[in-house]
Amino acid sequence: MSISMYQASVPVFIRMLDNLAAILEKAAAHAEARKIDPAVLVSGRLYPDMFPLSKQVQIATDAAKGGAARLAQLEPPVFEDNEATFADLVARTRKTADYLRTLAPTQIDGSEDRTVTWTTRAGPKSMQGMPYLLNHVLPNLYFHITAAYAILRMLGAPVGKADFMRYLAAHVRRARADRQGLPLFRRYAAAPATPGGHRRRHQRADA
Repeated sequence: MSISMYQASVPVFIRMLDNLAAILEKAAAHAEARKIDPAVLVSGRLYPDMFPLSKQVQIATDAAKGGAARLAQLEPPVFEDNEATFADLVARTRKTADYLRTLAPTQIDGSEDRTVTWTTRAGPKSMQGMPYLLNHVLPNLYFHITAAYAILRMLGAPVGKADFMRYLAAHVRRARADRQGLPLFRRYAAAPATPGGHRRRHQRADA
């Protein structure tokens, strides 16, 4: 079974943006509950020479909307890059996902060999559609969403792997429920082994 250019792009972009929006909302709730100035998190950086959270979100959304639009031979929508609050960042992320939902498979499928051209600070670039998606757009999207997640985790937001990969949470909950219904010896046998050969009784969702 083959995978189409649309399947490898738009649904993946939307899922990751929805996860990013949920992470931002969770961080905003954490800041409110702990009486933390949200601006501290929005301007947070992993290292002084890296972009802050706000810019990481802006670049991630640009990668998604720009990548999909170029594969569809459309001009990507332009956002102002003026987001300064969690609400602003969530709105931008949701707006990007909504734009992606307007694109049909017929607009992107068949773009494997289509020449894609875009402009960076270093000048104009061009690639064929498939390497553009696999080697440029997807790595960029994952890098900047990961950076946003890491900034918030470093600053104490209670986010984990199950937030970054939200589909995983349902599987973890189901596995835990199934395991709770097993006899104790079978629950122990079903637990994954550690490198030393011992078995863990529980596995964390964010491991």
